[in-house]
Amino acid sequence: MSIHKRKMATGLVTAFVAAALIAPLLTIGASGAATNHARQVAPRVSVTSLPRDETLYTSGISYGAPTTWNPMAFDAGGFATGTSGLLYETLFLYNPVTNSYMPWLARSGTWTTPSTYTIVLRNGLTWSNGTALTCADVAYTIMLAKTNSAVPYAGTIGPNLSGVSCTNTTTAVVTFSSPEYTQWQSFLWNSPIVNKSVWSKLTPTEQVTGANAHPIGSGPMLLYAANDQEVVYTDNPNWWATKDLGLKFHFKYLVDLVNIPNPVALGLLLSGGIDWCNNFVAGIGSLVSSPASTGVLNGTGGDGLLTYYPTAPYMLSANTVWLEPNTTKFPMSNLNFRKALAYAIDPSQLASVIYDNGVDPANPTGLLPNLDPYIPASMKQYEFGYNPAKAKAFLAKSGYKGTPVTIQDPDGWTDWNSATDLIVQELKAVGINAVAYFPQDPARNANLTSGTYDLALDNNATVDATPWSYFNRVFALPILKQQSAQLNWERFSDPAAWALVQKIGSIVPTDTAAIQAVYTQLETIFLQNLPEIPLWYNGAWAQFSTKYWHDYPTSTSPNDQYTPQMWHGWVGAMTTVLALAQLEPTGTK
Repeated sequence: MSIHKRKMATGLVTAFVAAALIAPLLTIGASGAATNHARQVAPRVSVTSLPRDETLYTSGISYGAPTTWNPMAFDAGGFATGTSGLLYETLFLYNPVTNSYMPWLARSGTWTTPSTYTIVLRNGLTWSNGTALTCADVAYTIMLAKTNSAVPYAGTIGPNLSGVSCTNTTTAVVTFSSPEYTQWQSFLWNSPIVNKSVWSKLTPTEQVTGANAHPIGSGPMLLYAANDQEVVYTDNPNWWATKDLGLKFHFKYLVDLVNIPNPVALGLLLSGGIDWCNNFVAGIGSLVSSPASTGVLNGTGGDGLLTYYPTAPYMLSANTVWLEPNTTKFPMSNLNFRKALAYAIDPSQLASVIYDNGVDPANPTGLLPNLDPYIPASMKQYEFGYNPAKAKAFLAKSGYKGTPVTIQDPDGWTDWNSATDLIVQELKAVGINAVAYFPQDPARNANLTSGTYDLALDNNATVDATPWSYFNRVFALPILKQQSAQLNWERFSDPAAWALVQKIGSIVPTDTAAIQAVYTQLETIFLQNLPEIPLWYNGAWAQFSTKYWHDYPTSTSPNDQYTPQMWHGWVGAMTTVLALAQLEPTGTK
């Protein structure tokens, strides 16, 4: 999931805010995954009239008119915000804040033998049409990995999946020929369960690319309306979690808006037109840290705005931004040159100058903070840091003779463009003739997949429960003429490292010592070879207005340590639904 927000000049704020104040209700409209860049479009007014005190307005996810509510469509162009999480649900949830799993549709899941996994569903699960959600639906969803090669998880769990049997309506026994434990665990919290009676009537193509315009899900909301500017959901009065877990939304409607320019989003936040904003909003720290005014809820700034953290970096970390060298081209193919790059760049300057300390510099391994337990103290001996003298020494040994090397990222991603300009200055200071290059986003992606680039900024390493997917992205083999799925775009070839990545999946989850030993080897290989150069952690951008709602997910709320994101890959797989259930109308306790 590539998550990033286009940054816009603050001088435009006044004009956009004025427009936003005229239209205080909707405007707007990837997590996934999901590329997150605001489009330069004119502000628009919501076409749906709803009671303001019963409606939560969100933004920062959609980049086009919502047209698809198919939870299998993530890899086929993307589904409408909330399809996974509000309409369809997973067996488990993952909370990166606490680095823990939570049973969801499943009451429990256990490896009863090394090749058999038993799922016990909660009692009383229902679909939104009133029919029971049973083991048959779960078994059918899992077996799509064998019967339809186009479903998103077919390539991960399909090859080793033997079958699924139901011992009763709530118990599924899944058998594998040779389990890939890590990938199965990922399926459990990333893949929504679908309704067998609906999906079995669809063709294989429709199962993955169909619009599913009348969704029958198990989640807390129902599809209410949609147009080219917004998607609107309303409460599902028969949501199983109300009876089973005591959860209930205190708003009747949720409206997600097709994206608007970030300054407009800020204007709508200030005016109360948006409640929950997942856009990148430049300068939010100064608003949150301003003195609270009379009557404003505790912990907010003078404008009643909240962020996840009350002080810098303000946001949870969402993904790792790294400098990606094309290791098939000289000088990037030379290890000493890559070391020179690593020592020449100051991530703390990037965080300070470009983001006003709204992001954190990355750990040299690039692993996100929730994965810190996987980084042993022994890694310190291999870590690098800003040191121009060392950069010059490694450069002198690299054979580099001053040939220009380009650094590319998409035109219009102005925070990244500014970061690249700063990196160019730092590289030139040690003798590397770097040149900034900003093609359009599709062209940049084509360059990365085809290998026609020197250096690039990229951030496809996103939140996960283990380091497996991170190292899978770095070391995946074979290297193809056209690399796909954001795997090994740097084209680094290390069969031994790739064998270690594959080995992890075959280690039983309870053998934590063996798993850690492999990750330690991978971290060592990474730091000694630098196939990627981690720079900073992109934020899980989240700003909240307390004008109409309060009890948002923040680090200072002891009972609400949940994810603050509506992004694809977060709202359905992590704990955003629990955060939504905590919201209450402002003025209530």
